[in-house]
Amino acid sequence: MNLLLMILAAVIVAFLLAVLIVKFVPLKMRWLVSILLLVATIFLGYKIYGGIMEPIKFDKDKKVRYAKVIKSLKLIRDAQVKYKEAKGIFTKDKNVLINFIQSDSLAITETKNVEKEVDRGGGIKVKISEKVVDTIDYEPVLKHFEGKDFQNMFNVPGTDKQFELATDRIEKVPGLFVPVFEAKIDKNPVLAGLNSSLVKIELEAIETDQVKGPFISVGSLTEVTTGGNWPPFYDKADAVAKKE
Repeated sequence: MNLLLMILAAVIVAFLLAVLIVKFVPLKMRWLVSILLLVATIFLGYKIYGGIMEPIKFDKDKKVRYAKVIKSLKLIRDAQVKYKEAKGIFTKDKNVLINFIQSDSLAITETKNVEKEVDRGGGIKVKISEKVVDTIDYEPVLKHFEGKDFQNMFNVPGTDKQFELATDRIEKVPGLFVPVFEAKIDKNPVLAGLNSSLVKIELEAIETDQVKGPFISVGSLTEVTTGGNWPPFYDKADAVAKKE
């Protein structure tokens, strides 16, 4: 909108100047006016170019910053999933989660079908097959986080902030409560130093190809999910790595 107003104002000013020059400026002075108009044209061109490029630059810088933040959120998510696999719940204690990765273990299980005989009554016995899960070994949690900077995963890249971490239990179906978690960070510190008007617009993002809302987050305290609020293209690198 500001860019359109600037262009409209430039057209109106140019028209008025042209009228003034024709009516009031002597011929011998028009060369000076021409130079001044040239300077003004260059200045306006620069401002218009800046107005066009600012949102493009903002979008590029934003995506670079978001990608780093999302990488950390994915690491937190992976740690929480492993913690729940071992403990049956999520944790809101950041140090507990880091220590879990460093020193705890995960059970390696084997699922097999076992046949057993069931008495149906009246002398009738039938054989049924049921799945049995056995623990056959243990492996260190650290194995799943080799080469990853999990010790600093709660530090928000490019800022002096830390991710907020919370847990809860919600009713998935009547009578069934399940653990949930959420890790998030306000977009403001992540986008610090960028165009304030564009940051304000970004905080209200609702489109499917945007990081929705005022936070960058993973998980939820209101629904059962371990997904993030970012669009799919931030996950493309992970998908390619899995294929390889």
